[in-house]
Amino acid sequence: MARRLDEGRPAEKPGRSVGGGVVTADALLAWYDRHARPLPWRVGPAARRRGERPDPYRVWLSEIMLQQTTVAAVAPYFHSFLQRWPDVTSLAAAADDAVMAAWAGLGYYSRARNLIAAARKVAERGAFPSSAAELAELPGIGGYTSAAIAAIAFAEPVPVVDGNVERVMSRIHAVARPLPAAKAEIRDRLAPLVPADRPGEFAEALMDLGATICTPKRPACALCPWQDGCAAFAAGLQESFPVKAPKPARPVRHGLAYVAVRSDGAVLLRRRPPKGLLGGMAEVPGSAWGAEPASAFEPPLPGSWERVDRSVTHVFTHFELRLTVLRGDCSARAAAPPACWWSPPDALGHEALPSVMRKAISAACPNAFGKDRP
Repeated sequence: MARRLDEGRPAEKPGRSVGGGVVTADALLAWYDRHARPLPWRVGPAARRRGERPDPYRVWLSEIMLQQTTVAAVAPYFHSFLQRWPDVTSLAAAADDAVMAAWAGLGYYSRARNLIAAARKVAERGAFPSSAAELAELPGIGGYTSAAIAAIAFAEPVPVVDGNVERVMSRIHAVARPLPAAKAEIRDRLAPLVPADRPGEFAEALMDLGATICTPKRPACALCPWQDGCAAFAAGLQESFPVKAPKPARPVRHGLAYVAVRSDGAVLLRRRPPKGLLGGMAEVPGSAWGAEPASAFEPPLPGSWERVDRSVTHVFTHFELRLTVLRGDCSARAAAPPACWWSPPDALGHEALPSVMRKAISAACPNAFGKDRP
């Protein structure tokens, strides 16, 4: 039976919870040694015991890709990047357009621009910096990512806090403060647990615990190595944590997408500005995105234009975009307007098109891309 968290709650000690048990790094690492997820960028416990050490380049690349993205979505992109650019030197020498095109579909495209910039800075200095403080000075690397790379690749004993870790620690300590305000408290509670001898594996173990056992819904508490020290479990309130502040309503924006198609199948594209949302990516011409549906019909070139039956909805972090798609059939001799180009059918799938633009093109040309990338 669930009970109130304040009933008979003892004074807290580092690593101890109301459940009466002790939360220790050793218990978590023993669980990890048996149940570590085999991930393509990870050097698992058995390999580490054989003397293998994580490659900082692979750790960094995976952590950047995993920001706001799932493991399942990242894995094929990670393999593809390693095949084309096996080390930071080769990535630093790559053309921006090639990297952006390879990234297309992963979303949050500022990560790709920062990836290129960081690779070039690392190549200039000859190696990755080894501390979280120095890593945080590279483009695109914030507090979590710098700590993760420092702990996993360089064994710096720093707390690594991602969404999975926030959930685990919020439940262990029944943290009442809502996220994101509770981030600092969670980091402070985690820091004393980080072992000096296996900080990287501890970080990976805690992430795995959140991803596989301490899940958002119906956590498998019976299998958890920290069950006895979990305040939320002791109170029967596991799914009440972490507490999250209410999210504001996501505004809706509207726009027009003009998919011009030549008689030979080529599609008209242009480049977005280098800064800002989807910066540097390719797109079909279109209207500005605004709070009201666009009323002016201003196609990029003459042709037979018709509204397609399928509209496009795409959710960004801070707003939802709804695009009305219009297809224009043009002559094979139609010239591209300034700052635009025609992408032939066999090249379209390799353009640096974000997901929303692939949706728009697919709405007008259902077979434009064939098999999903990468």
